[in-house]
Amino acid sequence: MTGVLTAKQERWRLRVQGVVQGIGFRPFVWRLARELGLTGWVNNDAAGAQIEVEGAIAQLQQFQQRLLVELPAAGRCDRLQQERLTLQGDREFVIATSMASEQSTAQLPPDRAPCSACLRELWDLRDRRYRYPFLNCTVCGPRASIVRQLPYDRNRTTLATFPLCPDCQREYQDPSDRRFHAQPIACPTCGPQLQLWDAQGQVLADRDRSLTEAIAALQQGKILALKGLGGFQLLVDACQTDAVQRLRDRKSRPHKPLALLLPDLEAVRQLCQISAAEAELLQSPAAPIVLLRAIASEPWLAAIAPDCCELGLMLPATPLHHLLSRDFGQPLVATSGNRSGDPLCWDEVDALESLSAIADLWLVHDRPIALPMDDSVTRIIDGQIQVLRRARGYVPTPIAIATPAEPLLILGSWQKNTPAIAADGQLQLAPYVGDLESLAARDRRQQVIEHLQTVMGLQPTAWVADAHPDAPLLAPTETRSGWHVQHHLAHVLAVAAEHQLQPPFLGLAWDGSGWGLDQTVWGSEALICQTEGWQRWRHLQLWPLLGGDRAAKEPRRSALALLWQLEGDRCWDLPELQTVFSPTERSLLQAWLSRDRGLKTSSMGRLFEAIAWICRWQGDQTYEGQVATWLENQCDPQIVGDYPLSLTETGIDWRSLLQAVWCDRQADLSTAILATRFHRSLIQLVVALAQQAGLEPVILSGGCFQNRFLLEGAIAALRSAGFQPYWAQQLPPNDGGIAAGQVLAVHWYGGSKHVLSGSGTTAQYSHAAG
Repeated sequence: MTGVLTAKQERWRLRVQGVVQGIGFRPFVWRLARELGLTGWVNNDAAGAQIEVEGAIAQLQQFQQRLLVELPAAGRCDRLQQERLTLQGDREFVIATSMASEQSTAQLPPDRAPCSACLRELWDLRDRRYRYPFLNCTVCGPRASIVRQLPYDRNRTTLATFPLCPDCQREYQDPSDRRFHAQPIACPTCGPQLQLWDAQGQVLADRDRSLTEAIAALQQGKILALKGLGGFQLLVDACQTDAVQRLRDRKSRPHKPLALLLPDLEAVRQLCQISAAEAELLQSPAAPIVLLRAIASEPWLAAIAPDCCELGLMLPATPLHHLLSRDFGQPLVATSGNRSGDPLCWDEVDALESLSAIADLWLVHDRPIALPMDDSVTRIIDGQIQVLRRARGYVPTPIAIATPAEPLLILGSWQKNTPAIAADGQLQLAPYVGDLESLAARDRRQQVIEHLQTVMGLQPTAWVADAHPDAPLLAPTETRSGWHVQHHLAHVLAVAAEHQLQPPFLGLAWDGSGWGLDQTVWGSEALICQTEGWQRWRHLQLWPLLGGDRAAKEPRRSALALLWQLEGDRCWDLPELQTVFSPTERSLLQAWLSRDRGLKTSSMGRLFEAIAWICRWQGDQTYEGQVATWLENQCDPQIVGDYPLSLTETGIDWRSLLQAVWCDRQADLSTAILATRFHRSLIQLVVALAQQAGLEPVILSGGCFQNRFLLEGAIAALRSAGFQPYWAQQLPPNDGGIAAGQVLAVHWYGGSKHVLSGSGTTAQYSHAAG
């Protein structure tokens, strides 16, 4: 039997969840449907994107297949649902109006550095966007920093007050144009503009002339406050040591390394050793700061990163930065625009006041920032990206983790605070806020939490916070219930959450401090996590924390405490101690030690500082991690040998190590030998703990594992011994990543005795190590 076959027609609804807003998804779908002769529509909704498409079944099948294969580079499809509908007989395929709702699970992409096509326009004299600092398209430009609410449409961004000119409107509506439905579309006629201000807020210049005068000021050694993508940066000529020192003095940042902005990869290669993976990371759409090993010996570099072997370098993240960097032609310091202890400035009027004692000029623009965010900091470890500060370029990309059934507000930690919301198997992190010492920082945390809740359309009824007695929780008016999670458990579980590990495993959390459940300051934790609970299995034996927080700023105090624990009052006979403590200090500290009533600690960070002092470090610590970084930078991979560290039934005995280091110091061995042997001792300790625990997965977490020599050495040693190491990659290993661990602690242990309740009752945990 023969006959004419007519292709059967159907209408499908496809619901797409993942990163499908802000990446040119709707124009992509429109073009694909038109190419295949299909009709219907696509729009954004609260969950992602929705498509209704009608046509021949073969074409529909091809459409669905290509939808996944040819998705724009910045996109990601996490879930695709299909259902058949009644034929509607649409005559064409269109982009329909977005559908809003109170709750949004849609994922917005982060801000993206300029694409190659936009850069060609930026430098093309014939293009109408020549040297326009705010050009963008569907592939690149601002996203998270401008969105006030989802779904992602121009009227829900900070560009809503910039009506499109006829040329931009034509591009926006032209399917053949790469700015077809580009929500942040802008040009010199209708878009944001630059102005250069003096300290009184008077306009000195505008548009391209403001750039010219700003560059002239930088060449004269002036400090420029620049309003960038997510907030302010402070710029100065990196090669003018006097200007850099003036910035340090005004910002009260005497020694902490400063990031450098360079125009291109060739300029990076002149300063640093760079691998293919590091080059790719530098040039990625995230455009983060990347830590690289310095190879240059220019004298001015000593003022940029004192006592450091690595430099933090970044390439331009916006057209504005491209213009500044290329026109200036030399390395620029580009550091966070804030006063010491305060969060990042993001509004130009506030910045005029906040930065008045630091900056000489302000280069600003009139595009409002919806979500302030600092520059991200990254590096490559074992061929993998490791994020050390998660902000611009990475926020708000969610991280898939196990979550409780109900949404949770995650408050993070006291230091490097990074709050989050956990819901539906995903952790939505806010940008890095910083330390919560100041009221301004705590207000900023509240602002970014409220922004998260608005964008996600969620109001979690419960919170999770660090188990620290003084940690600020929520605004005074908040009445939500919640949990406290021990700091080091959160560190370990953050890595487990990221890698989706299941217990049992051994988790090491080594850092400067975290409040312990036995009222001591922890920091050298070896935790065994089981399905039914967690156990504090091993840690360094305790010693006095002389002066509380002052011990973290004065390494001599940690050295004294350890030497006193070893030798008693005989330690005062050591000439090295006699010269660093005044008679008054000695009298007070002797009394303190003899009473033995102060805080005790088992902090790995304080051990690093004590060993650094023995290795001839002088002076106080002016930023967190300074002394440990100095000690790491004394290491020489060619030096072999280590010091003894013994495991006992009650912990990790450091006394033999301290004696050996002191003997080498008395024998006048080099600092490099002492530092390298100390690091190798800790690497061997990691392996010994793994062998004694007998668990193949081993987690390496906490700020001490930002030490490259320690982390890479531990990874290699564990693998050689037959263990599988895991470390933080998408999340910072420091306190900026513990939100994920706080979530997992509640998910796994929240209904048991292993997590504190919000009422502050004492947690009962297995404490086999004393």
